[in-house]
Amino acid sequence: MNFHEDESRASQEGRKAGSQLELGALTERVIGAAIAVHRELGPGFIESIYEQALAVEFEACGIRYERQKPVAISYRAVHVGEHRLDFLIEGLLVVELKAVKALEDVHFAIVRSYLKATHLEHGLLLNFSAFPLNIKRVLRERTSSKGVVPIKFS
Repeated sequence: MNFHEDESRASQEGRKAGSQLELGALTERVIGAAIAVHRELGPGFIESIYEQALAVEFEACGIRYERQKPVAISYRAVHVGEHRLDFLIEGLLVVELKAVKALEDVHFAIVRSYLKATHLEHGLLLNFSAFPLNIKRVLRERTSSKGVVPIKFS
């Protein structure tokens, strides 16, 4: 490896670390907004109430978002359907809301599918029916030359 290749790699790694820090700060702001909504409303409402309240809180916090963002789903380059994300935050973070007794493995699988469809890496799964608010970070599955490497649920 020559000097220029080494310098380029260092620059790419620096940008990646910077974007990870930026995404971490954004994630914390989103979590803070969700906690504020949960603190005010508490558990017991249907998901759409929390979605509307969270949109109000995002506005108040200056967090840019798209609500009910349509995402095309393709199979073998053929459009087979569409899904709507609860929130896409600043084009970087998928946020899925739930108002269920307990999160199940299928909820994590759904968020990972959304990440795959949007080509994004990070998501949040928020369950407003839990007390305290149930917050889970979800990462897109990684693939290797040997196939899919499973991600364990937290």
